[in-house]
Amino acid sequence: MRKTLANHRVTVFGFGLASAILAFEPALWLVRTWLDPSYSSSGAFYLVAVAVLLLRSLSSPVDHSANHHRQTAALLLVASAFIRLISQVFAINVIGGLALAFDIFAIATLLRVGERKRAISPFWLSVLFLFSLPIERIVQRLLGYPLQELSANASCFLLSGVSQNLSCDGVRLTLEGKEVLVDLPCSGTSSLMLSMAFIVVLNAIYRPRLSTALLWVGITLVLSILGNSFRISTLALGIAYPHWIFDVNVMMEPWHGVIGYITLALTLLPILRLYRPEARLIVASPHTVKAHELPKSFQKYLALTFVGLTVVVVSLPRQAVDVTRTSERPVLPLFLNGQSGQAVPLLPVEKKYLEEYGGYAVKKRYGEHALTLVHTSSPLRHLHAPDDCLRGLGYRVEFLGSRFEVMPSALYRATAENGQQWQVSVSFFSDGGHVTNNVAEAIWIWLQNPSLSWTSIQRVSPWQVAPSNQNHFEAAVFAAFDFPKT
Repeated sequence: MRKTLANHRVTVFGFGLASAILAFEPALWLVRTWLDPSYSSSGAFYLVAVAVLLLRSLSSPVDHSANHHRQTAALLLVASAFIRLISQVFAINVIGGLALAFDIFAIATLLRVGERKRAISPFWLSVLFLFSLPIERIVQRLLGYPLQELSANASCFLLSGVSQNLSCDGVRLTLEGKEVLVDLPCSGTSSLMLSMAFIVVLNAIYRPRLSTALLWVGITLVLSILGNSFRISTLALGIAYPHWIFDVNVMMEPWHGVIGYITLALTLLPILRLYRPEARLIVASPHTVKAHELPKSFQKYLALTFVGLTVVVVSLPRQAVDVTRTSERPVLPLFLNGQSGQAVPLLPVEKKYLEEYGGYAVKKRYGEHALTLVHTSSPLRHLHAPDDCLRGLGYRVEFLGSRFEVMPSALYRATAENGQQWQVSVSFFSDGGHVTNNVAEAIWIWLQNPSLSWTSIQRVSPWQVAPSNQNHFEAAVFAAFDFPKT
């Protein structure tokens, strides 16, 4: 009896240690994404939601037993190890975060939360945990551009019934002579993530059949896209007819945010009222035969072997699969707008990143203006909007919109901790002749043609610079890099 108990303890300790080894680095990375301003992640709030659901279920007694929780948890741990292996070998942190979701699934299964009086679904609980990853940022980069196009087309359809003086050109809508741009922040990824998290919570609590749950996920997706289109249409009407909405600037806070929250609430209200699926009951049969288990001594050695395997997994060398290939590197001009260029050294963190993932970056200052050039064949790794890095450097960054004169550019205002302000603009162009102000569009084009190399040109100027001076500088940049006139 004592020997059996000792073997059980060794087995539990071994699998627990293996799980901790696998989870340590991904968990550390996940916490950093919550604390690093460059990620702008609200993932910690979703972790709180996971904890609340888990504690709610654990505070109730086990109602029945399915007798398979240990075997299921062991299989989930093996799956987590395999995913962690992929993350380690290919140096993709998000995949390591996905392995943590399997750990949540395994823990919830071991705690038998699906068999309690206040049962929740271990599967949907682990899906909710995925929202603690910087998933919104990933979705915005990968799907932001098609979501922009979809929202713009739906908004154009809605507005066509209001005014005849409407023109639609891609993501640019013109209503009563006033332009409304469906830019990347208007793609609806934030409301989409909140809507998806909402339906996942309901699925976790109600535990419907998978087909029913997926049907409601699809309904929520459609309602979220329609809700975002309704929000854009409301903003467009507020811009074209300000006297309709109390004569306020709908693009300024708090009105911009209030309109967003109201349309989000209208999106979720039908789901809250109509979602009443029957839970899939798991009833233990009195004739249930206990699942076959391996001998306790063998389980002990299996657990110790698994510990050794996890040590090997986390010790494997990391080699990013999407390191940028070597190509001809563009350079910044020696003179620009009558000013000679002065080289600006890269920051240590920038040098380290480029050494690990390839790519090429260079900075120069031309009088009161500055340029940063980034060239890569792996835009998922290297291309980003200025607010990502500037927030990480301690700046407060505001997106101001886009302009298309001279060259397509996304515009930002960056405010340093000492109060000094800068205007920042960025454009992206490929060696295939594409030019865009939208990093999501650049990535979308690259996904369809991975052979393309991309370059971002970021311009930084003092906020108080004269508009004529700024326009001359932009024109000089345009001429120096021979942007295609598209």
